[in-house]
Amino acid sequence: MDQGRSTDEEQEPEQEPEQELLARRERGIIALERRGFLGPGAKERAIREELGLAPVRYYQLLNALLDDPRALAHDPVTVNRLRRVRESRRTQR
Repeated sequence: MDQGRSTDEEQEPEQEPEQELLARRERGIIALERRGFLGPGAKERAIREELGLAPVRYYQLLNALLDDPRALAHDPVTVNRLRRVRESRRTQR
């Protein structure tokens, strides 16, 4: 009798709490940073066309995302790379 109950529990996918998930725009920002861009202005054009953001606002949101543990959990390679870049630029100033 408990056997039927355990089968139901096994079929239900585990879901993360809503506050631990990144919004579509946040995932889009990280995905954009994962890509490489050729030529001047290509990245800024992609920011406007794909995300509908001004580049200044994009970089503000990106900077905040780098400090968000949800972003690190979503894509640790990209977030850690961007954190290193940010830190090296801070030390150059």
